[in-house]
Amino acid sequence: ELLLTETAYVSKLHLLDQVFCLRLLEEARSRSSFPCDVVHGIFSNICSIYCFHQQFLLPALQKRMEEWNSNPRIGDILQKLAPFLKMYGEYVKNFDRSMELVNVWMERSAPFKAIVQETQREERCGNLTLQHHMLEPVQRIPRYELLLKDYLHRLPEDDQDHRDAQKSLELIATAAEHSNAAIRKMERMRKLLKVYELLGGEEDIVNPTNELIKEGHILKLSNKNGSTQDRYLILFNDRLLYCVPKLRLIGQKYGVRARINVDGMETSSVAVPRTFLVSGKQRSLELQARYCTTAFIFYFIFCVELGKRAPTPIREKEVTLCMKCQEPFNAITKRRHHCKACGHVVCGKCSEFRARLSYDNNRTNRVCVDCYAMLVGVCPSQVGLSSSSQRRRSILEKQASLAAENSVICSFLYHMEKGGGRGWTKAWFVIPENEPLVLYVYGAPQDVKAQRSIPLIGFEVALPESCDRLERRHAFKISQSHLTLYFSAEGEELQRRWMDILSRAGRGEEPPLHRPIVEKETSDFKGKKEIFT
Repeated sequence: ELLLTETAYVSKLHLLDQVFCLRLLEEARSRSSFPCDVVHGIFSNICSIYCFHQQFLLPALQKRMEEWNSNPRIGDILQKLAPFLKMYGEYVKNFDRSMELVNVWMERSAPFKAIVQETQREERCGNLTLQHHMLEPVQRIPRYELLLKDYLHRLPEDDQDHRDAQKSLELIATAAEHSNAAIRKMERMRKLLKVYELLGGEEDIVNPTNELIKEGHILKLSNKNGSTQDRYLILFNDRLLYCVPKLRLIGQKYGVRARINVDGMETSSVAVPRTFLVSGKQRSLELQARYCTTAFIFYFIFCVELGKRAPTPIREKEVTLCMKCQEPFNAITKRRHHCKACGHVVCGKCSEFRARLSYDNNRTNRVCVDCYAMLVGVCPSQVGLSSSSQRRRSILEKQASLAAENSVICSFLYHMEKGGGRGWTKAWFVIPENEPLVLYVYGAPQDVKAQRSIPLIGFEVALPESCDRLERRHAFKISQSHLTLYFSAEGEELQRRWMDILSRAGRGEEPPLHRPIVEKETSDFKGKKEIFT
């Protein structure tokens, strides 16, 4: 069933990428009936998804079915390829916009409408609309999950494939949660329901505004004799629940002993290791974590230390987006400012707050919305803004500096898309270690959000040809289906490294062993650093 459905799915992807998308692009490029950007906006990274399934997953499944009598297993294949399903994140995130673009341009452009309707009438479309076929990738990952669950249900636990299949199921479930906004919303609700059941259904916590941040065991220090008592903390975005165990014959349950509002909650460190105080309007607690690395300590200590010492400010020229609201800076209406508490570069709207900082003799300083909420104890929603921690995170929200610290390769490059209508643009490129088959594009090395992510599997890497007519030196290109991207490196060595790593990623291979990180100033990017491994 997995092979049959995969074969049918690849046919659907071929229809989307090689028929609908290609015909619309040919019309846009040859007659300019509508912008190429509209077509790219509709189909997002469907070409990457198609190449992955058509060149890697389907052939692997076909080969395994042929040798099934001697090697009856599929878990190893799915375990190896499941991490690549993260590329669905960009497609699903863009899906609502894709549907909107199709509807708008079906009304706005007669050639666009004619191509879509003519293709829809073909037999291979099965009398289904373009929008219907575009739903297929959104629904595919949950189907993998269902098929694997059914397979594991029927597979004996001592079978050689059980362990790999179980691991594959975990990876696919993770990919689904990573890529599908609807699944993430359901997952958050599932966690709230789990806590709701843990508390015996006695606490009103299941609503869309609630977000579970952390839960876990903690030790309560007795005020009388200093002995420890086992307790359970549940931290939400707006409250902290202090719970005690209930005696139950079946299943652990907890009762809420105290509720402390995050708004107005204060913390302080204690000389005893792993111990801290939590004080609120409702109650004060002296708590002790079992391990120094407990996330609760990190959360509370951050609140305590903020403002006690001057931060290391991030250079303004290394950021192109506000590090809070992620709006791009400009010289007139969106200027750069430093938060004097955390050192981040933020816009005027996100730093229109004043708070007293201990390191500056308790004088008032400009701070960002998140630091203001922690230092003053005012919820960001009360001042008309949402903190960065409360906002739903995008899959592109991978901070450039953190990604670069653990990267396969990163550096400045000039880049240009074939047929994109734009010239060379300088950007910061990173391939993270934990996602070695994805290329992230940033405006600057300290940006908190990438401009774009490019799944690399299926791309071919080559030097430019004479017909490409490129003016820059040390150029190379990557191509997949109807998408070609040109790059220009600072030097020949950097060009060679990028081409080698991109070629490996295009074939779906693991990155090479690390070499020491090299940093050097480059002439073309004066004042910037070129970093690669």
